[in-house]
Amino acid sequence: MFEQRHILAFFGQNCYNECMELMIPCASGLEAIVKRQLAQLGYPHAPAENGRLNLTGDWSDVARLNVFLRSGERVLIKLLSFHAETFDELFDGVYGIPWENWLDLHSLVLIDGKSVKSKLGAIKASGGVVKKAIMRRLCEKLHSRSPRLEEDGARSIVGVSIFCDEVTVTLDTSGDGLHKRGYRSLAYTAPLKETTAAALIDMTYYNADKPFADLFCGSGTLPIEAAMRSLHIAPGMHRSFDFTAWKCAPRQVLENALTEAKDAVSLRPLSVLARDISKDAVSIAQYHAKRAGVHKFIRFETGDMRTFRSQERYGILLSNPPYGERLSDKESVKTLYRDLGKVYSSLSDWSAYLLTGLPEADRYFGKHADKKKKIWNANIECGFYSFLGAPPPKEPRRTQEIL
Repeated sequence: MFEQRHILAFFGQNCYNECMELMIPCASGLEAIVKRQLAQLGYPHAPAENGRLNLTGDWSDVARLNVFLRSGERVLIKLLSFHAETFDELFDGVYGIPWENWLDLHSLVLIDGKSVKSKLGAIKASGGVVKKAIMRRLCEKLHSRSPRLEEDGARSIVGVSIFCDEVTVTLDTSGDGLHKRGYRSLAYTAPLKETTAAALIDMTYYNADKPFADLFCGSGTLPIEAAMRSLHIAPGMHRSFDFTAWKCAPRQVLENALTEAKDAVSLRPLSVLARDISKDAVSIAQYHAKRAGVHKFIRFETGDMRTFRSQERYGILLSNPPYGERLSDKESVKTLYRDLGKVYSSLSDWSAYLLTGLPEADRYFGKHADKKKKIWNANIECGFYSFLGAPPPKEPRRTQEIL
């Protein structure tokens, strides 16, 4: 028999106030940023474990997190954790979950599994066992005449994570990853995920009062995310989420979250530049910015980064330059970084931030990085280099006259 460690106490449907355990997976190296974003959204208690942040909430929180979270990858509901070393133990553990409270006979059940340092290492076979247990439970509890589900209804992605023989079963409320904001539809070389771009911006000293420039804008992700953040545009305002089609989820919660998001938008002038040497890249970036609703707040330029100059002060230069992954490109990329360092030297009091897979990038940039953090981007180990300029002068504190 399996040893149960936790099971979610959820036995009523369409209830706003049921407390659920939620999990927010994020890219390696970005846990602290997502934790800070959660605190800003009103969730200060979210410990991180194995690349996931854990918190409690109800259906309203599920909706808010999906709509507002900028750098989390998904919003998962944790259903059960238990120990399993055999297929029988795995089957019994999954069968013990009250799936009839979450799914129905028409649910399209997809299994997303992974196994690390566990006896159940054949994840494809383990996924088959999990789905069989779900189907048997649903068919028995919902009195189906068929031993199989119809699977012509709402999508439900069941996550099965096995780590050191500890099984965690989740339901994915997001469906498509949260990096899919809905504005980026055209392909371009080596795109930066929206969630990663948002996290990088949060790792800088950028705010809406400062100039922002990306000299290798590509499809426009960094400038678009910077503008959305400054204008308080929630990243999930214009996309759908799987949980809204589930019978167990209240219908009103997403509408409430979207109303909150619309009320939070604050339009104001910005100084955001998207520049690239490729005319096609700039055209794609403009198109994506228009889809995101921020094209009027971004200045687009086609040009070599070597010609960039600015009279503005205390700006933020943030880019994801070429890495030179092919040996034939290495020398030209090193030269590019040297020239980029010269451009930065001409910018009074600016700070520069580079995400790159080029080893010792600061050596070629010509300056010692003030900070360096390891981040994974598209399965490539990268360094995020911070070169900090002088901070803006603080406004003198006003003294109150004593009458």
